[in-house]
Amino acid sequence: MPEVVQLSDHSRAVDLASEVLEGGGTVLLPTDTLYGVAALPGLPGATARLFELKDRAAGQPLAVLLADDDQLRALVEPDALTPQVLGWVARFWPGPLTLVMPRAERARSLDLGGAAGTIGVRCPDHRFARDLARRVGPIATTSANRHGEATPRTAIEAAASLAGRVDLVVDGGPAGTVASTVVDVTVDPWRLLRVGAVTDAMLGG
Repeated sequence: MPEVVQLSDHSRAVDLASEVLEGGGTVLLPTDTLYGVAALPGLPGATARLFELKDRAAGQPLAVLLADDDQLRALVEPDALTPQVLGWVARFWPGPLTLVMPRAERARSLDLGGAAGTIGVRCPDHRFARDLARRVGPIATTSANRHGEATPRTAIEAAASLAGRVDLVVDGGPAGTVASTVVDVTVDPWRLLRVGAVTDAMLGG
């Protein structure tokens, strides 16, 4: 079993998770939607472990959890921050909306799988996840389950479902069952890639 820390000990959980991530390791963590498994995309080889844990092809992209709008602006092309995108950010962040956007040149080196020119970003409505991203920077994250299988609701079950051992489990109690909504704003008109907690009608589609 990996080391487990309870989310109720918030400061210790942030400290331990930061230490593991900055050392190139992987952390299973709670979010406002599903449990996720995370690594730092700026460290060589760190995110490769996520694909192994998921038993998933490395060509499929990883999303990034952010602490705030400042981290968003550091990762995406300024022209992509249209009035519509900024309106969604104001309305649904922090929250369950992932935006696929053109990646800024300075962020092209982040190892996220998929196309180097785009990036999926989300600011979660979860204090721990945001505090961790504020401490270590944007976090590459994917749902804590094997590819093609449902994500378990508890941290221990989620850890056991993976195709390997994570370095740290942050146990935040039972998680939700609905993933974030994913919207591709690199095309015009924008395209709904996955329906989750934010519906097409809520987006104004």
